[in-house]
Order: sequence, then C-alpha cells, then structure tokens
Amino acid sequence: MTVQTFVTGLGITAPNGLGTEEFWAATRIGKSGIGPVTRFDASGYPARLAGEVPGFVAEDRLPSRLLPQTDHMTRLALVAADWALADAGVTPDALPAFDMGVVTASSSGGFEFGQNELRSLWSKGGQYVSAYQSFAWFYAVNTGQISIRNGMKGPSGVVVSDQAGGLDALAQARRLIRKGSRLIVSGGVDAAICPWGWTAQLTGGRMSTSDDPDRAYLPFDAEARGHVPGEGGAILILEDAASARARGARAYGLIAGYGATFDPRPGSGREPALERAVRLALNDAGLRPADIDVVFADGAALPDPDRAEAAAIGSVFGPRGVPVTVPKTMTGRLNSGGAPLDVATALLSLKEGIIPPTTNVTPAEPYGLDLVTGLPRTVPLRTALVIARGHGGFNSALVVRAAE
Repeated sequence: MTVQTFVTGLGITAPNGLGTEEFWAATRIGKSGIGPVTRFDASGYPARLAGEVPGFVAEDRLPSRLLPQTDHMTRLALVAADWALADAGVTPDALPAFDMGVVTASSSGGFEFGQNELRSLWSKGGQYVSAYQSFAWFYAVNTGQISIRNGMKGPSGVVVSDQAGGLDALAQARRLIRKGSRLIVSGGVDAAICPWGWTAQLTGGRMSTSDDPDRAYLPFDAEARGHVPGEGGAILILEDAASARARGARAYGLIAGYGATFDPRPGSGREPALERAVRLALNDAGLRPADIDVVFADGAALPDPDRAEAAAIGSVFGPRGVPVTVPKTMTGRLNSGGAPLDVATALLSLKEGIIPPTTNVTPAEPYGLDLVTGLPRTVPLRTALVIARGHGGFNSALVVRAAE
C-alpha cells in the first residue's frame, strides 16, 4: 500500500497577510498586498511595484543571536516554519531527530545579505565582511537554519527551479515520507527586494513596469504586461498519514499526485511540455480530469506563456472545463515561495469550499478559461491542481485532495 502524505501544518508570510489567518482573510475577499517598493529606493528603476510582507519585525519573533547571521528571506522562513510546526501541534524535541527532515526551494538565496557584505567589501575592505556571508547567501540556507533551529537530522535538501521549485520541494518531501521519514518541513520562502535582487530580476524581461497596483499584474488579460515580484511564501508540515493519525493530528489535506517536465529548447519545433506535467500529476493521483474541482494556475501575465498555459489547461479539461484562479495577483510572483503559497491556498480553499478570485483581471476571450474573477466562488471542493512554471522551461503540477 502506498504511504499517504498529509499536510498537517501551515506557516504563511505573504504580502497580503502575515500568518495564515490574516492571509486567508485577505485572500478570500480579494485584498491585495501589492504596492510601491519600500525596502529600497526604486525610483530610478523601470519597475517600482512589489508585494512586500507587511508588519514583519524579526527582532520580535526570533532570538537575537540569529539576526546577525540571517538574511530577511531566512528570517521569514524561520518564522513560517515555527508557525507551521505550532499549527501542526508538533514539538520537535518530542520526536526522534532522524525521523524529521527539511526540504525547501530557493530561487535567489540571501541576496540582501550578500549585497550588504559586498558593499562592505568594496567600501571598507575584506576585514569588514561578516563570516556569516559564507552561508547566509546560499540557496540551501533556509533548509539548514530550519533544521538546526529544530534539531532535525533526517534527510534534507534544497531544490532550485524558480517558481516550479516550490512544488518540486513538496514532491521531494513526499518521496522522503514514502521512504520512511516521519515528518518533513517543506515549501519555500524567497525575498530579493533589494537593488541587487531587483536588477537580477529585471534581466529576465518579465517584470511589469506599470505604476498602478491594480493594473500591473494581469494574467490572462488582454492588457497583460508582465508580473510584479514579491517576497514571502509558505512552509508546510508533511507527515506520514499513519503517524499523523496516531498522534491525533488534524490534516488540511493530502499530496495526491505530482508531475514535472522540462520544455524543449526554443526553436526546436517541439511542443511545450506543461500539458504532460499536468497529465503526469493526474495519473500519479489516480484521477481523471473530471475529478479536479479547481486549478490554481501559474499566471505569467505575458501573452505567449499565458497562451501556452491556457492551451494546456484547455487540452486536459476542455474549454471552460474547470474553474481556474490566480490568487497570486494579490501577492505578486514570489519565486520559489509562490507555488507553496498556492498549495496552502488550495488547501484552505478545499477546507472552506471557496475559490479565491483572480483580482483586477478581465479574462481575454481567446484563452477560453473559466477564470474566477471579481468575487470568490463558493462551490463544493474536494481536489485541486496547482501549476507552477520556472523561468527557463521548468514545469510542475501538484494535486492536493481533502483528507478523508
């Protein structure tokens, strides 16, 4: 019998809500967290909007000894992990250390920390560079700091595949559960709203340059002009179902299926591979397209990627065959944090029977999607599909289902 993987805890740090309760209260009614950049002076850059996590004061939530050695990204991740463990009712000290592991996704590492240390190097000299720079910038730092803080010595790792990485990390966590791990902390939190990170993101050519928060990020809209970057994400607690039941844990749902593909080289003439990733996820879950109640789309907000995603959804489910939503229009694209946040949102949607809206978007008819816009849609929900794509050709799809 295949081991089932339950999600028993959520920890959310998002631009439209700090903590799961605040985030869900905002998301279910379409409240956005996108606004002008405040973490640095962006007035001289072509893009000046972002989704920034509000009200986060690391000094109020973490031991002072951690502050000199952590980037803003890692501080958000540590707090999200604390909240997720508390939500799951897990006290790490009470479990065997080697039964617990950590798998996170990262796109940028600790960019702001690295930028500050490089500034010290250039302006003052090498003796002024923090020794913590040796790891605080690194892609795996969130995994390392979460595991150290909680005494978790089981199988761990990090996945780097841009926005798709958040789903890939959850899939790797499920593999580890199936191999015998009792509990895996997983998901992703990214934060690179600093001049160095901003410049790196601008080179991709996909950022919106609009200064209107309501019109800047419009996936599947005729006026789509690119995405708004954001920070934050979600950390989830994944557990073996039998272990979770034995300790009386509440489950938000289960990870039922997963598929991943890589797009062919541009100009090769081969078809995009997103549809195959979706079908692989459905097959892994043992489900038919008709069993999916809602799709949380990737929503690149550029004509060609939006067209490709809409075509994949239409091919699998038929024209307007399933409700589709892109709640990240309220947060911006959070790199590796975006897909785990979509999974958390999907699980909250299943629990409450509400599909949150794709805000500010007027669906373009050629896409042929049943896009949930304006107000949330109240419908019975049992199963959701989350799609994520990473820059450079990564495609991932994950199916979550309500727990029995």
